[in-house]
Amino acid sequence: MKQRVNGFDLARALAIFGMVIVNFKIAMNAETGNVWLMKFAGLFEGRASALFVVLAGVGVTFLTKEVRGSRDRIQLYKKRVLLIKRGLLLITIGLIFTPIWEADILHFYGFYFLIAAVIFGMKDRALLLISAVIMLIFPVLMLFFNYEQNWDWSTLAYASFWSFDGMIRHIVFNGFHPIFPWAAFLVFGMWLGRQNLSDRLVRNRLLVWSLITFLVTECGFYWLRSIVGDGSVLEMTPDEVTFLFSTSIIPPLPQYILSAGSSAVVVLVACLYCSEIFSESRINKWLCQTGQLSLTLYVAHVIIGMGLLEAIGRLEHQTIDFSLFSALIFCVGGIVFSLVWLKLFKTGPLEWIFRKIAS
Repeated sequence: MKQRVNGFDLARALAIFGMVIVNFKIAMNAETGNVWLMKFAGLFEGRASALFVVLAGVGVTFLTKEVRGSRDRIQLYKKRVLLIKRGLLLITIGLIFTPIWEADILHFYGFYFLIAAVIFGMKDRALLLISAVIMLIFPVLMLFFNYEQNWDWSTLAYASFWSFDGMIRHIVFNGFHPIFPWAAFLVFGMWLGRQNLSDRLVRNRLLVWSLITFLVTECGFYWLRSIVGDGSVLEMTPDEVTFLFSTSIIPPLPQYILSAGSSAVVVLVACLYCSEIFSESRINKWLCQTGQLSLTLYVAHVIIGMGLLEAIGRLEHQTIDFSLFSALIFCVGGIVFSLVWLKLFKTGPLEWIFRKIAS
């Protein structure tokens, strides 16, 4: 496959748009307004960010493709150092960014990259096994540690983040995108990137199995919730039933990982097909270019997007209608900015800085 695959850029653009929708909703505390718009926004919660991490794993595979399986220790060492440098840079940027945006994902990304630096040379089956183990470690940790510690669910604020114990707990176990189990998405993405995605048979097989996994997981846990009911039979509260038997992002139990991971594959395969079928479409080209500036747009949606909303006094306690309208305006602006910028430069501003520092 080509080093720059339009389908992946298209998927990155959609992932960024989904994250903008979710994060604007969170920042604005948009819990009122049109019911259907609320349901629409809910479709992206925990899904857009999962797709983004899977794509990062695919990117790691492309980055290390030339040396994977090589006996040249020097080249392997250079790629490992490159991943470590990128991971450390993401951790640094993310921790600086966290006081501005508490739900930052970049510092978590950094730790995923450190894991990738260790395992990128492993075989396909080993990657799938590691991904499964990372996913399953999380519920084990829940048996020994309090997942809700430091959380104020009413405001989604995390206390004691800057303490040693709080930061370790947040990054490893109960933050917004903790290593366990979120690193499973990146490791799975590394495996996915090794598949021959230019082959339609491979794509179709992935699409079918992902759809089956998604439907079985969602329907299966919907059925479990209906059986458990209000939880009285198991001496549980309705909130505890929802907490343990839902496929939502909080807590990120294995059923969430399976559901979000499979939906990410469905979207990715669909993007690969769409980018080929509509290769001459202007909209497709615009979206692919937007996906190339994903890091820049991620930071910009907080600093510029939310910053402007805060400046005009419209950041907090807004309706879902206004939240989605604001997200739409930002996304359109992001597309326009990407088109103009890439006419003048080869890569996005933050992407260029990132590569210069960590290369």
